[in-house]
Amino acid sequence: MSFVPHSDADRAEMLRAVGISDMSELYADVPSHLLLAGELDVPPALSEWEAVRLLQEISEENRALTSFAGAGIYDHHVPAAVDHLIRRSEFYTAYTPYQPEVAQGTLQAIYEFQTMVCELTGMEVANASMYDGASSAAEAALMAMAIKRRSGLVLAGSLHPHYRQVVESYVAGKEGDLRVVPPGADGLLTREAVEAEMDEDVAAVLVQSPNFLGLIEELEPLIEAAHAVGALAIVAVADALSLAVLRPPGEFGADIVVAEGQTFGIAPSFGGPLLGLFASRDKYVRRMPGRIVGATEDEEGRRGYVLTLQTREQQIRRGKATSNICTNQGLVALAATIHLALMGREGLREVADASVRNAHYAYRMLTERGVEALYPDTPFFREFAIRLPSGSREAIRRGVDQAVLPGVSLARFPDLDVEDGLLIAFTEKHTREEIDGLVDLLSE
Repeated sequence: MSFVPHSDADRAEMLRAVGISDMSELYADVPSHLLLAGELDVPPALSEWEAVRLLQEISEENRALTSFAGAGIYDHHVPAAVDHLIRRSEFYTAYTPYQPEVAQGTLQAIYEFQTMVCELTGMEVANASMYDGASSAAEAALMAMAIKRRSGLVLAGSLHPHYRQVVESYVAGKEGDLRVVPPGADGLLTREAVEAEMDEDVAAVLVQSPNFLGLIEELEPLIEAAHAVGALAIVAVADALSLAVLRPPGEFGADIVVAEGQTFGIAPSFGGPLLGLFASRDKYVRRMPGRIVGATEDEEGRRGYVLTLQTREQQIRRGKATSNICTNQGLVALAATIHLALMGREGLREVADASVRNAHYAYRMLTERGVEALYPDTPFFREFAIRLPSGSREAIRRGVDQAVLPGVSLARFPDLDVEDGLLIAFTEKHTREEIDGLVDLLSE
């Protein structure tokens, strides 16, 4: 059956309305070699039970790998209670709460989420989540440009390459002046290198800690360099678990903090879902990508806000459509909220501590076997990069043959110029036996 609702007469009328005689004229500007000639080469339709059987056969080809991949996505244990609770009908099918009077439960969950984000980041206000860490960073850049009415952005060369690409895409229409500061020999930024790119046209400095290679940046001097010329300091935290054990960026004076929240209750999968965290200082709340829909004050006089992103219609009426939030993203934020509530402060710290211990044990074992660390003298959180003379892609191929995904090949990121580099990450799920097996694999 056809899922196209328009009849031939409907289509003919639409063509007349736009002044063309054939549908192909709509694609006149598309090169001919990119256009599909003929019908799609798809197999014939299957019955329901035939389709189920085929999918089962395909699923049996999947292989379960012990994953040491990271680079912003981490394989943590997700308690069964998370999935059970988010599937309750009042959450699973609830529409985005534009009308507070019919969504009190969801708004309460959003408020709890925002409170937790503020506590983790050390900031004063948070919005109701965004799509992922990369888009959060880009929104922060736009927000800074709007606040400061400046076009310059200074980006850390140690920023996640995907974050950098998204920022570049977002500001392309703004004619933004992007300046990239390369890290030093130790993999970290220096205040002097940042200051060399600063002037009165810079709206913000965007840095990441732990940075893309897992190294812990010295945030305070970098933030001071931004503030010295009246720019904002944006800190991206691609590994949000680090907030459980490291001082939050807010304590160093960051103006905006963004993070990838996948670590909290969201299993890694091919293509998502992910969860962007976005927090700022109270004085910037009117410029945040969202709006306040409620506010509270505790017994100590501290203010709390409930914000959701504007509806698309509201944004269009204002002449600008940027980000919006949807039911699915609200569900992901709820999953993170439930996970954080289940873990609590101590539980989250225990997971972070276990991940750190595993990473540093692996680092010690690998370097004792003669494997070269990319930055041997620089503090890292729970992932680090090594060099492999045989090549990182070859190591991954060998690992998959042994049901192990040993890391992320840095050859995927040409700007880093580390063709033989492998980035390895560790979580609380890794056993000593699994880590020892990884060491044997990578030191062959």
